[in-house]
Amino acid sequence: MLDGLFQNTCKPKGLGGKMILKMMNSGHAKLADWGLKHINLKSTDYVLDVGCGGGANIAKLLESCPNGFVAGIDYSEESVKCSRKRNINFIKKNCEIKIGNVNNIPYKDKSFDIVTAFETIYFWPNLCENFKEVERILKPKGCFMICCEEGNPANDKWSKKIEGMTVYSIIQLKNILKSAGFTVIQEDQKQNTSWICLVGRKK
Repeated sequence: MLDGLFQNTCKPKGLGGKMILKMMNSGHAKLADWGLKHINLKSTDYVLDVGCGGGANIAKLLESCPNGFVAGIDYSEESVKCSRKRNINFIKKNCEIKIGNVNNIPYKDKSFDIVTAFETIYFWPNLCENFKEVERILKPKGCFMICCEEGNPANDKWSKKIEGMTVYSIIQLKNILKSAGFTVIQEDQKQNTSWICLVGRKK
């Protein structure tokens, strides 16, 4: 039963998707807090969270950017619905959450100061091209933060359970970020864990 539930991780839908999104919001909270320490959020920043899931991280970003704008995209309708509900008080003020795909991010060039990707790049179809798409919508000197709970490809516990999941190491992600036009300004692995965080800056 649990293995079937975890298949909903990639693109949550239905009742199982709702359950997964609740689990993600609570289960990934500490990881997100750790990841956010690696970027300098300003109150006026325009931020996009790609693969926004249940919306908990959008809520955190809104706290840090009360005078800016926070957007979220996800290709799961259930995720968008859950995320909007979570942040309903900010929708149409300084927050927008909509269906979107990392292959073709629905925003104009140079729209955002920061783009975040929490626990999502495992499922991106073509990392180099997808990172180039992120680079496109970042302002000059804008930053792209990647945060993953699993950064050890040798640990296949989850990738065996979840179809379509690929785990990347820090070295792999650094090389792909550079190929996509970023300068890697931060790389970190939390002590005694497989948690990793990288920050790339647009040139």
